Amino acid sequence: MDASFTAEEHFRRGEEALAEGRADGALDHFGAAHRLDPTSARYRSYYGLALGLVERRLDRALELCRSAAREEFFQPAHYHNLARLHLAFGFKAEAIRYLRRGLMIDPENEAIGEELRRLGIRRRPPLAFLRRRNFLNRWIGRVLSRAPGAPEPELTPFGI
Repeated sequence: MDASFTAEEHFRRGEEALAEGRADGALDHFGAAHRLDPTSARYRSYYGLALGLVERRLDRALELCRSAAREEFFQPAHYHNLARLHLAFGFKAEAIRYLRRGLMIDPENEAIGEELRRLGIRRRPPLAFLRRRNFLNRWIGRVLSRAPGAPEPELTPFGI
């Protein structure tokens, strides 16, 4: 790794490596960016994600990602990283919670929207005052889904 890179260059290369599926290379670059600028919440968040994915250190990774999200609570990318980290360790419900929080900040965020679509979108139950697994909700839901022109589920922070 070239020592003459700036923190931003390391970060950019880390993003490229992560997008290509090379989490170990991303960890090296995000770690270097974090060492060069430890005050940056963005570098901290991505370093935490890569640390969790590569070294499987959930406690330290969550600490880094959560501190970044607390510092820059208006950045949906921090919540997306927290969600990706939770998904990597099998905590789907927590991941969805963080994805929804990210969508509340930026409802048009493509990365979060794609992640939610990948996980699957559920419609609201037809009779909201009954449980989802109630016979009436299940039956009415089947009838409505088969009806011509049935509406597609909306991707909203609360309607998933």
